[in-house]
Amino acid sequence: MSVNEKLTVHLAVYDTLADWEVGFVTAHINNGQWHQAPGRYRMQTVSAGLEPVTTMGGMRVLPDSTLAELKPEDSAMLILPGNDIWPTEAYAPYVEKTREFLDAGVPVAAICGATGALAMAGLLDDREHTSNAAAFLDSLGYKGGELYKEEPAVIDRDLITAGANAPVEFARAIFARLEVYKPPVLDSWYKLYGDQDPAGFYELMSA
Repeated sequence: MSVNEKLTVHLAVYDTLADWEVGFVTAHINNGQWHQAPGRYRMQTVSAGLEPVTTMGGMRVLPDSTLAELKPEDSAMLILPGNDIWPTEAYAPYVEKTREFLDAGVPVAAICGATGALAMAGLLDDREHTSNAAAFLDSLGYKGGELYKEEPAVIDRDLITAGANAPVEFARAIFARLEVYKPPVLDSWYKLYGDQDPAGFYELMSA
């Protein structure tokens, strides 16, 4: 893809969305600071409908578009935050859109409960992955247990997975997949936010 091409990263939004799991992702993609190509990416929200949704933190979000309108070729990535509706029929449209994206070779990033929904749909059966815990996914009766990795975040082809306690690693994996930052800049970003090392800040300031 051309560095001059304007690309949209789609964040799925729904009631009970876990705010903290995607805060690093949305803020740092949206602000353009330290990016290889500032302004190349934009964030948009997508939901099953256009009615406002309420996050776990009580934030009200008005979706930009609907899943029915979203085509993989019009997106750089679909991001699925954790939530409390993942084991219900209300989450089925997000799972089916994930399947559509992966079939088209467009990346998807899922964290926390969203990984549980993908596991139940068989989408983790042939990809290395992680989640909140191996026991969590095993309890769902999925068939991908041998591919589970005890890591904060895992990338396998076009799928990124992470656990609820790894929002920084989740963001790092997304930034790497999208090539938001040059590798040394991403290392400094993680040094600051992941390792909590102030040296990362000064490295970023000089990047």
